[in-house]
Amino acid sequence: MSEPSGLFGRKAVVTGAGKSQVGRRLGRSGLELTVEAALRAIADAGLEPDDIDGVASYPGPGVPDPGFSGATVHELRNALGLRSRWFTSSMETAGQIGPAIDACMAVATGLADHVLVYRSVWESTAQTAGRASVLFGSGRLPDHLEYFGPFGAVSAANWLAMAAQRYMHDFGLTREQLGAIAVNARTNAGLNPDAVYRTPMSLEDYLEARMISDPFCLYDCDVPCDGASAVIISRREAAAGLPKPPLTVESVGTGMFERATWDQRADITTMAAHDAATTLWERTTLRPADVDMAQLYDGFSFLTVQWLEALGFCERGRVGEFVEGGHRIALDGELPLNTSGGQLSGGRLHGMGFLHEACVQLWGEGGDRQAPKTPELVAVAVGGGPVAGAMLLSRRD
Repeated sequence: MSEPSGLFGRKAVVTGAGKSQVGRRLGRSGLELTVEAALRAIADAGLEPDDIDGVASYPGPGVPDPGFSGATVHELRNALGLRSRWFTSSMETAGQIGPAIDACMAVATGLADHVLVYRSVWESTAQTAGRASVLFGSGRLPDHLEYFGPFGAVSAANWLAMAAQRYMHDFGLTREQLGAIAVNARTNAGLNPDAVYRTPMSLEDYLEARMISDPFCLYDCDVPCDGASAVIISRREAAAGLPKPPLTVESVGTGMFERATWDQRADITTMAAHDAATTLWERTTLRPADVDMAQLYDGFSFLTVQWLEALGFCERGRVGEFVEGGHRIALDGELPLNTSGGQLSGGRLHGMGFLHEACVQLWGEGGDRQAPKTPELVAVAVGGGPVAGAMLLSRRD
């Protein structure tokens, strides 16, 4: 690994991680799941709730869609009795790990010592009322849907399927290659006791599944679930004496160079992931070849394709060859990918689950799904379309 530069003055570290029960239609409230994950993360860091002086979350208050947000920052603060020196929540951020990036800035500048960062959902339970109500609630449609809606394209599956079709046309990506990502996720999920889908799946099973929005079949789409994940981001000096070796935040990717739209980029075979990835590498001397493992957003399998390319793990347009057969991205491959089963099989924890899994792997706590070689440097990247954020975490002091 090359010598890294010191983003945040190397003051921002992760000291603990926790996850709630995860499952389909658990019937538990979003706040209950959030508190469970938060307390587990705090205990994992060797802290008490009274030690937490910062809170950050996505997406913030005022979200009308049931299930998309389990608890607001103030609901969690009230539940745990936290005295906050700093807090934030917003949907206008660098992907679902944007609050974690904000927390890094907060601890690096002395606004807080230990920030609890979380993301919670209970979409599976909420969807008993129907998927459309979860996505849009009521009232005026978002601007882009005023164009897509009349043609029946009311889901991200539709919008991203169009981008995937163009990418496949231009670069020759095949459904079998997309399937390698889904099959790899299912294989890893089989080793994760918390995963929603653990039944083995072959490439043939994938290809025979019902089509959702061509080229996406059922197994190209993530699994709505109930659950919460949380991490503690601390100021390095405040982490002295805590039980776990702190994980250093080496760099973050927050770029947005073009319009924040699903379909109006200059090159529609790229996404905001490419902008976030560019800024990630601009802020460090580390390179893609230094990365030992990748935890990359898979709300749809094609989003993982975008991140693999954007982060430079393979040449432009060559992602299909990189993932074909699944050998390179397997748990014992050159770049283990989405070791918990990701969102395709593990469950849609909406981005923050990838940061949690990166911490678990770096601390060597993955159990049956732990990579044979404990990683030194992990890339985490979340979001799709016009939403994207990335982070590099290492075990180096």
